[in-house]
Amino acid sequence: MKYLLLIYSNPENWEHPIFLRNPEFLAMPAVEQEALTARSDALHRELDESGELLVAAALADPLNTRSVRVRDGVRAVTDGPYVEVKEQLAGYLLVDCESVERAVQIASEIPDARFGAVEVHPIMGMSGQEM
Repeated sequence: MKYLLLIYSNPENWEHPIFLRNPEFLAMPAVEQEALTARSDALHRELDESGELLVAAALADPLNTRSVRVRDGVRAVTDGPYVEVKEQLAGYLLVDCESVERAVQIASEIPDARFGAVEVHPIMGMSGQEM
């Protein structure tokens, strides 16, 4: 089954990989920073080698985002994702793995999960039978 892992972070630290600029990460002892960075690299290699990683992408600064709504046939476009939250969508991984438990395991190993959040969303096929 395919899962979309959505990575959320504070855009004040927006430069990828985001966790490397997070104040909490920067406050960690150097040995812990090195271990977390090595684990992140190892996770990407592991997912590549297992074939579970389908796509991974970092998103640009939220200031470059546009929100589009169509109401009564009229399109309205606004700048940015003006959401009243501290953390905004920063990037994603699309994985194909055996179970939601495996997807959650992968999400928990993404360093940004320590400092922000990673959501796990199952992806429906065209038939919608997964729901």
